Amino acid sequence: MTLPTQARVVVIGGGIIGCSVAYHLTKLGWTDVVLLERKQLTSGTTWHAAGLIAQLRATANMTRLAKYSQELYGALEEETGVATGFKRVGSITVALTTARHEELRRSAAMARAFGVEIDEIGIDDIAAKYPHLNTDGVRGGVYLPKDGQGDPGNIARALAKGARMRGARIAEYTRATGVTREGRRITGVDWTAEDDSSGHIACDHVVNCAGMWGREVGRMLGVNVPLQACEHFYIVSEPIPGLQPLPVLRVPDECAYYKEDAGKLMLGAFEPLAKPWGLAGIPDSFEYDQLPEDFDHFEPILEMAVTRMPALAEAGIHTFFNGPESFTPDDAYHLGQAPERENVWVAAGFNSIGIQSAGGAGMALAQWMDGGEKPFDLGDVDIARMMPFQGNRRYLAARATETLGLLYADHYPYRQKATARGVRRSPFHEQLDARGAVFGELAGWERANWIAREGQARSYDYGWGRQTFFDNVGDELHALRTGVGIYDMSSFGKLRVEGPEAEAFLNRICGNDVAVPLGRIVYTQFLNARGGIEADLTVTRLSETAFLVVTPAATRLADETWIRRHLHGAQAVITDVTSAEGVLAVMGPRSRDLLRAVSPNDFSSDAFPFGTAQEIEIGLGLARAHRVSYVGELGWEIYLSADMAGHVFETLWEAGQDHGLTLCGLHAMDCGRAEKAFRHMGHDITCEDHVLEAGLGFAVKTGKGCDFIGRDAVLARREAGPARRLVQFRLTDPEPLLYHNEPILRDGQIVGHLSSGAYGHHLGGAIGLGYVPCAGESAAQVLASTYEIDVAGSRIVAEVSVKPMYDPDGARPKG
Repeated sequence: MTLPTQARVVVIGGGIIGCSVAYHLTKLGWTDVVLLERKQLTSGTTWHAAGLIAQLRATANMTRLAKYSQELYGALEEETGVATGFKRVGSITVALTTARHEELRRSAAMARAFGVEIDEIGIDDIAAKYPHLNTDGVRGGVYLPKDGQGDPGNIARALAKGARMRGARIAEYTRATGVTREGRRITGVDWTAEDDSSGHIACDHVVNCAGMWGREVGRMLGVNVPLQACEHFYIVSEPIPGLQPLPVLRVPDECAYYKEDAGKLMLGAFEPLAKPWGLAGIPDSFEYDQLPEDFDHFEPILEMAVTRMPALAEAGIHTFFNGPESFTPDDAYHLGQAPERENVWVAAGFNSIGIQSAGGAGMALAQWMDGGEKPFDLGDVDIARMMPFQGNRRYLAARATETLGLLYADHYPYRQKATARGVRRSPFHEQLDARGAVFGELAGWERANWIAREGQARSYDYGWGRQTFFDNVGDELHALRTGVGIYDMSSFGKLRVEGPEAEAFLNRICGNDVAVPLGRIVYTQFLNARGGIEADLTVTRLSETAFLVVTPAATRLADETWIRRHLHGAQAVITDVTSAEGVLAVMGPRSRDLLRAVSPNDFSSDAFPFGTAQEIEIGLGLARAHRVSYVGELGWEIYLSADMAGHVFETLWEAGQDHGLTLCGLHAMDCGRAEKAFRHMGHDITCEDHVLEAGLGFAVKTGKGCDFIGRDAVLARREAGPARRLVQFRLTDPEPLLYHNEPILRDGQIVGHLSSGAYGHHLGGAIGLGYVPCAGESAAQVLASTYEIDVAGSRIVAEVSVKPMYDPDGARPKG
């Protein structure tokens, strides 16, 4: 085997993902690309994939990538001469329950907002398009005429050939065995071939596309890639007489999908309780291998299937297949720059949607690598969302039993994972648990989402309507609006940035000016060169040389990584102190009274202005109080060393009994922030949302005396004017609920979709935020139109406002 000793990039893994990455890098002009595959191309997971290629995904950009994959696969054969087997056969998804039918109707509305062709169809249409289906119990469905299927192996080989045609070297039976490192960079990859030849390739970049080996390859590269292989089952029937080409059929309520192929019928399963595989490692010899049959495990799915598809009962089983696929802790794949290294990239863990995702994922990663910035928002799949502990093998095995089945489970709003829970607990966990808290999980943190009443079941009862916590949250928000409530914010990220150049450094990466007096709190964003929002945070000046950066829990690692990657030798040190401090938010018009009862400090506006932080005495201990609010009320966030957290909670709780104190959860916080039109990072604001169009221009200081990231883009947009505006909506009908992605109609035409949604208990209706195109228009012109929101196919009239509908002038937090 002869391979170059130098390459711009080494791609590890020759499944469809690795081939797509190599293909798209060479399309961008990267000629010195080397792909190493331990066995043959496609021999891991790709070769046995079902080859379903759908357009619609859960978010606009994931749909964008899936649509790109379809278009690419349709053109690959002409480019490379390799037949991909791609054909648009359409797809049908049917609902057997009222809840699933509601989900499909909401999905259809979302598809309209995303520009995906979709039809809601009834039982007669379903039977006409799929005559072999037993429609007993079917309530309705959706039909996507442009969905398709293809030959996974040949699609991968076509991508590989396209990469080779533009100069890539692809080495089969060649294993990456080790790496050399220098600081936070990989400088080269060692390889060994099956003919016993070996060598070393010095490189500028490495991409981990190792599929179900991705976690182990990640360890070799020094990066965390949490994924777990699971057994995945399907059967293929004997030829069925008269079976004609059919759409792909999904019956998620029976955990099943069906695909016609050459007169045979494939039945695949996403069973509720999955079987993790390879817990002791994947055998070195694994190549085009199958796993042992487990008919008992598959039998419940098959029993439902033969009733649903009578032709299956009459045909024999030609193939019973069990093959491994990799799944991630949250059922979203891993893509992007690994936080631990400057030049290691990841594209792995595709949760059984690798074929339909590969084209778009390869395109997006190649553009990211080539341009140095995400080409558009990829937060749903960014590898930086994964916390270090999630690479724990026991955690992955436990979570994987659930995540495979969740692909076909009802995708209810607020649905919580049931497995691998309790890993991260705040210092107040026991106190909250003792008082009825119902916990959800985010980034491993157990977070009190709502508080159950005495005698009320402490669990979620999922649905698309008002769930069991609806009235609880309404009462909690009422307390925050009219009295005083406390909720736990300990999970929010806390990063200490300190050093002689900390101020200058932070001013280079923050849009706002952090050169403020001691104790000031600055609301700001990290911007990219396009003026898009990479992070949404506060910066508190603790001393002349020390600042505290507070970020959302879900983006803590990503935000820390952004800071480190832009340090560029500045004399500053970044320390994650998230777990060192508990944080209690004390919010509401009576919050000042409660704090005066437990502290001798002066909480008046003259002594303690809004937007400042002070050290205070509280109970028998000490704390740091930050006068800010994410719910739009008078209040303080109380930062406590973990050792004093229990004492301070008990002190506040005891004193609070004389002040009507209500324990609240984070669902109430979200409702409060939605009423106040505060932006939610990852939904309302992302890396492709311009800070001015997001309505956050007040947090950008272009005249602060230094050239910060994104400054030119801010100045340019101020000159040109916004192309769209983030506005707030309230449904005039108090009954429907909003979650996100519902289409926005302006004067009867779809112009966008909601970026976030919640219920405004105080405002008396569902609240949403969303962007409206407005090039050349004033705010008054935008507001002069008639607006509706499409909720599962019903158009609901909505009020619209540029200013927050609750407390538009921001007087309440400053009172």
